[in-house]
Amino acid sequence: MIAPLKLQIRFADLDILGHVNNSVYLTYFELARLHYFRELVGNDWDWKKDGMVLVKNEIEYLRPVLVTHDPEIEMKVGHIGTKSFSLHYELNIDKELYTRGISVQVCYDSISNMTIPIPEKMLEALNKLNKII
Repeated sequence: MIAPLKLQIRFADLDILGHVNNSVYLTYFELARLHYFRELVGNDWDWKKDGMVLVKNEIEYLRPVLVTHDPEIEMKVGHIGTKSFSLHYELNIDKELYTRGISVQVCYDSISNMTIPIPEKMLEALNKLNKII
């Protein structure tokens, strides 16, 4: 099991009300993807040949996140198709859910500029993640 990503809130992340700005959560979820995929497929993965592109994001803001918080993001896998898959994110503070999100990725070979089936090693890695029920 992969440990959740631990974040440190920066002052630059905040809006005028002192909350984490809504646009910053997409960066947090991107950091979570990097954290998890580094563990799942390693640092030597060829992201140009066996990469992915982000095609959709959804975020549900449940409670404001403040600079004094120590959030953790857990990532799970949802739907796995032939070329695409969804990832689900939960931002928790002291084990309480503050924000959740979903992203959809399509596997992509940026050398040939084509979508590709999910590479076998990535498919095996995705199947190691906790699944959304």
